[in-house]
Amino acid sequence: MRLRVSEIKSAEEVDVAGASRLLDQYAELHRISTLNWDAFSYLPTVQFKMARHNNDIWLKFYVSEENIRARYTEPNSSTHKDSCVEFFIDPLQNGNYYNFEFNCIGTVHLAYGPDRHSRKFVDPEIITEGIKVKSTLGDQPFDERGGGHSWQLTVIVPADVFVFSEPVELQNLTCKANFYKCGDDTSKKHFVSWSPIATEHPDFHRPEYFGTLVFD
Repeated sequence: MRLRVSEIKSAEEVDVAGASRLLDQYAELHRISTLNWDAFSYLPTVQFKMARHNNDIWLKFYVSEENIRARYTEPNSSTHKDSCVEFFIDPLQNGNYYNFEFNCIGTVHLAYGPDRHSRKFVDPEIITEGIKVKSTLGDQPFDERGGGHSWQLTVIVPADVFVFSEPVELQNLTCKANFYKCGDDTSKKHFVSWSPIATEHPDFHRPEYFGTLVFD
């Protein structure tokens, strides 16, 4: 899988609401729709748009699913157990990647390392001050709700949150990444990816299956 990430320019500083509008208007839509494991056949509708603005990554997810859940509110908590979208990126292609995991009310889990087990958390203060997140579901926790729901989540990730790497310049950068949708503790447990994963059991922490991002 290969994705070209276009630049969106603006003469003024753009907040997360403005980034959401500009992504709607100018960025290309991509699907997260690969079911890699037969035991987990539920497929929510998940799409995303991505762009570069200066040295920030803009990312917007569009989700429709049967059940939603948002219990976690603290940075680096178990957001993957809620209705969750994820973005894993190896910005320098050196085998170490950042796993950005966002539940549907915008709680952020962010760590760094070469695999599932050897990970270092990014400081919660860096997460809360550096990453801007806005969800159409708001930011207050709730237990699972059924009946079908659609929600959107917009994120601004400045490259300086890659604190365990050498300085990252996004312009003209080629890197490795994958995008996911999960909900480990929802009634319809699911594990969906953008780039396919050829493992026996669900495992998003497999950088050998990342696709390629090419930033303008």
